[in-house]
Amino acid sequence: MAINLATPGVYIEELNAFPNTVAGIPTSVPAFVGYTEKTSMDGRSLINEPVKISSMSDYIKFFGEGTKTKYKIEESDDLDASAVTVAGKGYNVVPESSSRFILFDSMRLYFANGGGTCWVVTVGSYTTTPKAAKGPKGESAGSAGAPLPTVISKKALIDGIQSLVKESEPSILVVPESVMLSEGDCFSVQQDMLSHCGFKMKDRFAILDVHKGSEGRTNAADDVIDKFRAGIGLNQLAYGAAYYPWVHTTIVDADEVDLTNISNLDVLATVLSKEADVISETPKKSEEVKNELKKLTQKDLDVESTTQMLNVVSPLFKKIQNGIRSNLNILPPAAGMAGVYCMVDNERGIWKAPANVSINSVTAPTVRITHEEQQDLNVTVSGKSINAIRAFVGDGTTVWGARTLDGNSGDWKYINVRRTVTFIEQSIKGAAKKYVYEPNTANTWVLMKSMISSFLNGIWRQGGLVGLTPDQAYDVQVGVGANMTTNDVLDGIMRISVKIAVSRPAEFIVITFQQKMQEL
Repeated sequence: MAINLATPGVYIEELNAFPNTVAGIPTSVPAFVGYTEKTSMDGRSLINEPVKISSMSDYIKFFGEGTKTKYKIEESDDLDASAVTVAGKGYNVVPESSSRFILFDSMRLYFANGGGTCWVVTVGSYTTTPKAAKGPKGESAGSAGAPLPTVISKKALIDGIQSLVKESEPSILVVPESVMLSEGDCFSVQQDMLSHCGFKMKDRFAILDVHKGSEGRTNAADDVIDKFRAGIGLNQLAYGAAYYPWVHTTIVDADEVDLTNISNLDVLATVLSKEADVISETPKKSEEVKNELKKLTQKDLDVESTTQMLNVVSPLFKKIQNGIRSNLNILPPAAGMAGVYCMVDNERGIWKAPANVSINSVTAPTVRITHEEQQDLNVTVSGKSINAIRAFVGDGTTVWGARTLDGNSGDWKYINVRRTVTFIEQSIKGAAKKYVYEPNTANTWVLMKSMISSFLNGIWRQGGLVGLTPDQAYDVQVGVGANMTTNDVLDGIMRISVKIAVSRPAEFIVITFQQKMQEL
């Protein structure tokens, strides 16, 4: 501080004794993009406006609840696992649409697995109000009509991803409903996710689901893994990871499934009437049940009481209800994995691989993968590694893979390595901003080197960097004679070189046994 010493007196000058420090950026702040029940709050639209939340109650406050997915009962000779049979006829309970809104349930899976603060971007609501027809002079010619179901849109999801450009905090990107699109549109969204993370922002990591990942592999033209690898392309693979297969969860409770989930209640009434004739002890009892079933087609149906009544008198209805719940509980794992990333980051650190941990609220993977089947998932010629979710006896459903999509890269093979380096880069970048336009002299170089070295030393002591000594774990160089020239100083450039030895996981443990000669 320059002091004008002109007037006699005592002057105080305070000097800083310690340099600035590098503050680590948040490592586990996912951003979710998808469709929600509510898209506005207090008269303000929330579409494509990232909102920060910290709990499921916050989500419900801003975005509402989930939607009622509709199922229909169809007579069929080709019965599936959830089919019901009565009076010699079989009926399948099938969803009305091949796609459904799963962001709400995905958020519940995220928080169930240790998720915390995150960002949510809504791209639209579950229904769309059609525009009113216009008259010959442009005036309204009638009412807009009843709301129509919204179709999940590739453009809407991509626009939602782009809205995250203005936010610097998110470090993970998840778009659960991308797999509800058609195959080509799903891959377009996932390519945009990788581009957003690795090209535009370079400070976040994408967690991807496999399209139709609830299905097993066929090793033919329709193989889901081969299609996924071909569909995601070759760009920015180090900034993303994929998980297979989907999982059976317990997110949707039994009391969340009722008559409103069934679209053709008249068919349900017919099926249950046939059941009443078979299981009722007397014709009178059968008629009583049938009279109750007539209420299913009435407009003023009391859904709650009727659902409870059918659960008591009809085993067939209970089976239909359980079949719907089972289908609703099949979810892609990416949102749950985002919660696992948060949990591992908070308990062990970002440098710990998010693997060999169980997934909460999950009963089993939809496809059981063997040791031999995982070989092609984990190590493949294309390098596009897919992390397996497997069921082990006594361990439950376990994450059994820790590779990025760039699985053959020596630098970026492992998820924790890519994320740790990003964490260090962005933390140092944020601290270095304070020194922009500072004198490009030895004093500044010493301060910068001291600040960065102190930060890296802390990471080394926590186990994030490997080496017996700090010199083995990291090296920081700055200044003329180290990594700069006098021309750099003239051009206003300060170059800082940082070398780090990042901790890598022991993916393969080889134990060698050999017999030893008996010693006498």
